[in-house]
Amino acid sequence: MSGEVSCPDLGDFKDVAVIDVMVKPGDRIEVETALITLETDKATMDVPSTAAGKVAEVLVKKGSRVSKGTPLVRIEAADAAAKPTPVVAAAPSPATPATQERKQSPTTPPSATAPAQEPEASRSTQLLVLGSGPGGYSGAFRGADLGLKVTMVERWDVLGGVCLNVGCIPSKALLHAARVIEETHEMASRGIEFGPPTLNFDKLRDWKASVVKKLTGGLTVLAKQRKVELVRGVGKFISPHVLEVTQGEQRERIRFEHCIIAAGSEAIRLPFIPDDPRIIDSTGALELPPNPGRFLVIGGGIIGLEMACVYDALGAKVSVVELTGQLMPGCDADLVRPLEKRVRARYSEVLLNTKVTAVTPGKEGLQVKFEDKEGNSSTHTYDYVLVAVGRTPNGNNIGAEAAGVKLDQRGFIPTDKQMRTNVPHIFAIGDIAGPPMLAHKATHEAKVAAEVAAGRKSAFDARVIPSVAYTDPEVAWVGLTESEAKAQGITIEKAAFPWVASGRSLSIARDEGFTKLIADPQTHRILGAGIVGTNAGELIAEAGLAIELGADAADIGLTVHAHPTLSETVAFAAEAIDGTLTDLYLPRKR
Repeated sequence: MSGEVSCPDLGDFKDVAVIDVMVKPGDRIEVETALITLETDKATMDVPSTAAGKVAEVLVKKGSRVSKGTPLVRIEAADAAAKPTPVVAAAPSPATPATQERKQSPTTPPSATAPAQEPEASRSTQLLVLGSGPGGYSGAFRGADLGLKVTMVERWDVLGGVCLNVGCIPSKALLHAARVIEETHEMASRGIEFGPPTLNFDKLRDWKASVVKKLTGGLTVLAKQRKVELVRGVGKFISPHVLEVTQGEQRERIRFEHCIIAAGSEAIRLPFIPDDPRIIDSTGALELPPNPGRFLVIGGGIIGLEMACVYDALGAKVSVVELTGQLMPGCDADLVRPLEKRVRARYSEVLLNTKVTAVTPGKEGLQVKFEDKEGNSSTHTYDYVLVAVGRTPNGNNIGAEAAGVKLDQRGFIPTDKQMRTNVPHIFAIGDIAGPPMLAHKATHEAKVAAEVAAGRKSAFDARVIPSVAYTDPEVAWVGLTESEAKAQGITIEKAAFPWVASGRSLSIARDEGFTKLIADPQTHRILGAGIVGTNAGELIAEAGLAIELGADAADIGLTVHAHPTLSETVAFAAEAIDGTLTDLYLPRKR
C-alpha cells in the first residue's frame, strides 16, 4: 500500500523554500525521519515523516516552495495497515535563531542489529570511530558524552592524527620560533640589538615534540575519562557492520552499530619525483635538517608558504615555485599582495606560472627542471626540495566498497547535512568528506555525526568556514570573497581599512596589513571578510560570527572595541561601509 506524506501546518508561513531534501527514492524511513529542511526569514526547520516505509517518489526538490498540504513524498508503507496520517509540526518561532545547528531532542540512541550474514567479530560497539584526529576524537568524545559505547581505531601509536602530530600544531610551534627570530632582527633598527641567534636544532625539535606530547597525552586522558575504547592498527571495512583492524601480524574484527569515518588525508606525491632523503613532504619538513641550504618549496599554497617562512628564518635560501599565477590560489589577490611583497624581498626566487617537470638527484644537490607558461625551460640546483602541492583523501584505503560506501572520483566520501554517507548508519567527516580540508571543519562535523548516531536532531549548517595561513604576515578570510562574487555575478560593497592608520599596528611596527569587509550594498549585511597582518587568524573570528548572526556593518561598528587594538580595524572597516568612519577621510556617502 502506498500513500503521500504532506507538508504540515506552518503557522503564519506559506510558500516556504525547501533548502534541502534528505531522502531519495528507495530509502527506507521511519516515523519522524527528517524528509526535507525548510527555511523562512526567521528560522530553519526539518519536516518529519508521519509514516514508515520505502520512499517510492520524492515530490519536491531544492528550491521548491511548499505550504500546508503540499505533497512531499510518496511512500510504500511498511505495514499495510499503516496509513500516513497528518500531524501538526511546530511552526518556526520568531524567537528561533535563523541557523539551528545541532538541534537537540531527548530521544534514546537507536539500536541497529547487524544482519545474520555479517562476518564474525571478536568485539562489538555502538559507535566505532575510524581515526583519532581532531574530527575523530571529537566525534568519539561527543558520542561517549551522549551515552554511547564508543571504540576508536587509530593506526598510529599516539592519538591526534596528522594535525596534532605532524601538521597544524608542530608547524605552528616552529612558526612561532621563526617569528621570534625575525622580531629580534627587526628591533635592531629600532634601538634594540641582539646578537645573531645560535640555533640548537636538537633543542628546537625537543621543544616542538613536547608541545605535541602535551596535547596527545591529554587526549589519552580524556579518552580514559570517557571510557572510550582504543584499538591500535589499520582499519578496513569488510562489511557494512564490521571493521577489520590489522596491526603487524595480528588481526581483529569489530562489529558496530554506527561508524564515523574520520580517516583524513595524505600529502600528494608527484609521480615524477624520485625517492631521495633530500626530497621531503610537510611531515619531513618538520624534522628540520640542520643545514637546509638552498631550499625549494614546490607549491605556493598555505602549507608550502608556512614552511617557507620557517626555513627562511632558520637561514635557508628559500625559493618557491607555483603552477598558477598567484601565491595562495583561492585567496583574493589583494590579501596575498602584502605577503608576496615581503617574501620576494627575502627569498631567493618566487616563480609563478611555472611548473616542475623533473627532479634529478646528484652529488652536488637536486637538479630541478622548470618550465614557464611560455614553454621556456631552466634548471636550478637545491640542497632540499619540499613537495607541498596539496593533500588527497584516504577514501580509497579503507575498504569502503565492502561497506557499500560510495566514493567520488577523487576518493572523497559524499555526505548529507547530517554527515551520513549513502549507507545511513555510516558517517564521514573531515578531510575525507570533502573540502575545505580543515581541522576546525572536521570537529564541528564530527559532533553532528555523533549526535545523529545517538538519535538526536542535528545537522551541519555552518554558513561560513574560515581559512588561515599562518605565514608572516598572516592571511585569513571567511565567507564570500571578491573573486567568488565576481565569478557568481554577485553585486557587493567592500571597504578596506589600512593598518598604516592603526595606532596598534604602528606601535608593533607591522603596518603592511589591512582589514577588508564585503557586504550587501542594499542591506549592508556582512557577506565576507579578509585580513592580512599580524594575528589575522585570531581577528577573523569576529567577522565569521557576524556572518553567522546575520549582522550588518552597523552592528559591528556600534560595538565598542578596545583601543588601541588590531580588532579595531574590523570596526573601522564596518564604519567605512556604514559611512561613519572618522579615522580616515572618505568622501561623504549620499
